[in-house]
Amino acid sequence: MKLQVSHLTHYTYQEAVAKSVNEIRLTPRTDDRQTCHSHSITIEPEVSVYQYEDYFGNTAHYFSIPFPHSQLSIKSCSIMETDEEENPETNRIPYAVEREILNEEKFQNEYAEYLIETDYTRITAELKHFKNITIDEDQAGSIYQLLEAISHAIYVNFTYDPKATQVSTTVEETLRLKRGVCQDYVHLMIALCRMLHIPARYVSGYQFLGDLNADDPIFQHASHAWVEAYVPLIGWLGFDPTSNGKINWRYVTLGKGRDYRDIVPVKGIYQGTDKQQLEVVVDIKRIEGGH
Repeated sequence: MKLQVSHLTHYTYQEAVAKSVNEIRLTPRTDDRQTCHSHSITIEPEVSVYQYEDYFGNTAHYFSIPFPHSQLSIKSCSIMETDEEENPETNRIPYAVEREILNEEKFQNEYAEYLIETDYTRITAELKHFKNITIDEDQAGSIYQLLEAISHAIYVNFTYDPKATQVSTTVEETLRLKRGVCQDYVHLMIALCRMLHIPARYVSGYQFLGDLNADDPIFQHASHAWVEAYVPLIGWLGFDPTSNGKINWRYVTLGKGRDYRDIVPVKGIYQGTDKQQLEVVVDIKRIEGGH
């Protein structure tokens, strides 16, 4: 499926700020399930932009604005082709053998970044209690089925509420509130996976839903997040606990990391007033050549 993705981030400052330094991760990946055919980034005011690849293989850009400015606009535009094939394989070996692989020291060392706790994904007594009352490991016939059970448990026990949490909300707070947004659902699933010794990582990107909301005049696309977890002898597979769905052609990946902190789409510092307005507009369209 061919998709056109645009992402605009616009800051307006009440007073001109003296200077700013910024880092962005808005470039879609090319991998085994998607291809980035074209990509551009436009910055206003116009400045030089520098590119590098970070530790997790994400494309990052940084730029500085060394002069006074009252607005900052960052626009990313991409043409993507996503894979419409569903992955038919979910496991190749018995569950007991999968468990043996996950518990091997060599395996744990290889995937150590995706097994350790972070500030967002601490393994606490509350998390263990939630796991014990919602997920029955003995009923899992495979690691894949266990991951499905985790995603389902989060989906049915939490309420999607954009006003309940903030960008800094941790798993402990999400468990207490029993509500949140995709970022919170993802951090919770990652923490549960790591507690069960399954490598898991945070994925940022977009989900195309335009054709499902064509009759809704107020529908708007937004950034999205989901989980990739490692299934022995299969590899990384995607799960979306926010919708309890699987990753398919509707999903466009930007970045991957241990948690949100590793893949923040836009972050920076500036010198001046703390009074600002932020506008973010995401638009995704199917384009000619798509189905």
